[in-house]
Amino acid sequence: MQIQESGEMYLETILILSKDIGTVRSIDVGEYMGFSKPSVSRAIKLLKDGGYITVNPEGHLFLTDVGLELAGKIYERHNFLTDFLVKLGVDAQTAATDACKIEHHISDSSFKAIKKFVNKNM
Repeated sequence: MQIQESGEMYLETILILSKDIGTVRSIDVGEYMGFSKPSVSRAIKLLKDGGYITVNPEGHLFLTDVGLELAGKIYERHNFLTDFLVKLGVDAQTAATDACKIEHHISDSSFKAIKKFVNKNM
């Protein structure tokens, strides 16, 4: 199943929240992202059906191995690209916003090339 950008954002949010607060519920995701309960419920169902997350009887969300791998990839891209843009002189807020746009669309090969260049030259 090919996941859309919004799904990637939900997975990244679950990863971030799990690091920050431990157990994550749908309501936590909605509050963090600023989305309505129905929107979050629909997304959670799609992620669960796609095998990216599991939900226990208490309503806690857990990333599967596949979900964790994808969330980690997006999270790494976000942090790396944000830092890269800040190093170029972009203010932190704009850098984070732009990184969020780029992280979902950049190819693996382009990201690896940028990462290699930055690590070698900056």
